[in-house]
Amino acid sequence: MKLFDVYPRWQIEPVRAQGCKVYDKDGVAYLDFYGGHAVISIGHSHPYYVEALTNQLKCIGFYSNAVLNSLQDEYAEKLGELSGYPDYSLFMVNSGAEANENALKLASFHNSRKKVVAFRNSFHGRTDAAVQATDNKKYKAPINENIDVIFLPFDNLGLVKETLFQEDVSSVIIEGIQGIGGIQVPDPFSLQKLSKICEETGTILILDEIQSGYGRSGKFFAHQYAGIRPDIITIAKGMGNGFPVSGMLISPKFKAVHGQLGTTFGGNHLACAAAIAVADVIKTENLVENAATVGAFLIGELKKLPQVKEVRGHGLMIGIEFTEPIKAMRDRLLFEEKVFTGVTGTHIFRLLPPLCVTMEEAKEFLSRFKKVL
Repeated sequence: MKLFDVYPRWQIEPVRAQGCKVYDKDGVAYLDFYGGHAVISIGHSHPYYVEALTNQLKCIGFYSNAVLNSLQDEYAEKLGELSGYPDYSLFMVNSGAEANENALKLASFHNSRKKVVAFRNSFHGRTDAAVQATDNKKYKAPINENIDVIFLPFDNLGLVKETLFQEDVSSVIIEGIQGIGGIQVPDPFSLQKLSKICEETGTILILDEIQSGYGRSGKFFAHQYAGIRPDIITIAKGMGNGFPVSGMLISPKFKAVHGQLGTTFGGNHLACAAAIAVADVIKTENLVENAATVGAFLIGELKKLPQVKEVRGHGLMIGIEFTEPIKAMRDRLLFEEKVFTGVTGTHIFRLLPPLCVTMEEAKEFLSRFKKVL
C-alpha cells in the first residue's frame, strides 16, 4: 500500500525537535517559524509536556465519555481562567473542523434556523458544514452543497445587517484573524457592531479562533482586541502542542441536551493531559505576553524593509505581503537559510512560530530573511 497523494511535500524529514528548532534525519537544524501550521505553541518537546503525556500513558490513555474523567474538569477550570471565560462551558473534540462543525450544529439546535453567514476568503475546515462555510470551491464536493451559506464581504456591515435582519440566519462564523485568507485582521469596531447585530437578531456569533487563539495574537483570543464575548468560540491547533485535540467554549445561554452532541475520542485522557500541560506552561512561562512582545518587535522590524508591500497581524500571527510571487524567496529561505515559514496565496509569507520564540531567535530570523530578499 502507498499513501494517497494529496500533499505536495518537500524532501525534508524532521526526526527531532526542541523549542523553536527542528532537526532533519541528516542532523541539519532548521529555525521553525511555522510551528507545523500554528500547532506548536509551547515549543517542541517541552520537558513538562513530554513528562505529562508519558506519565498519563503509564496510567490510562483512553476510555469513553460514558464514565467520569476528572482530567476534563481540571482542564476546563484552567482554560476558563486562562481565557477569561470561566462562566462558559467546554465541549472537547479532536480537530478544528470538528469543532466548527459542532459549533454550527449547536447554533442550529439553539434557534432552529438553517442559514449560515461566512466571509470572503474564509477557511473553517474540510468537513461537511465547515467546508461549505469555507470560501474555496475546490475544497467542496457536490455532497457538501446542501447547506445554505451566504458569503459576505469582510468589511460591509451594511450588507451583513440587511442579511441578518431577515432573522432566518442561524449563525455567523468569523475567524479572529483570517489565516489562509492572508492574515486579515478584523476591524475591532466592525466586530463590536457585528456582535450587536447578532444579539439583536437572535443570530449565534461563532468566533473561529482555531489558528488565531491560544495566545498566538498576543491576547488569549484575537477577538479580545475588540472586547466582545461571542456565543461560541472554537479552539484547536495550539491547544495540544501537536496532540490532536480541539473544543468549543459555549456561552451560558445554551442549554446542554443529552444526545445532541457526542464524540468517541474527544476529551480522552491523553488529550486532556496534553491540554493541561500546555495550559500550565502558557501560564507559568507567560507565553501570551511573550507572543505580544516578540510579535510587536518582528512586525516593527518587518515594516522597515523596503521590499515589503505590507505587514499585517497581531502577536505571532504575521503576514508579510510582497508585490511579486514569493515562491523563489521561500525556497531559498528553506533550503539555503534553513527556516520553515508558511505561505498564503502566492504573495504572502505567513509566520506562526512557537509562542516561546525568543528575541534572539526573532533577530536570527530577520537576519536570514533579509538575505533572501
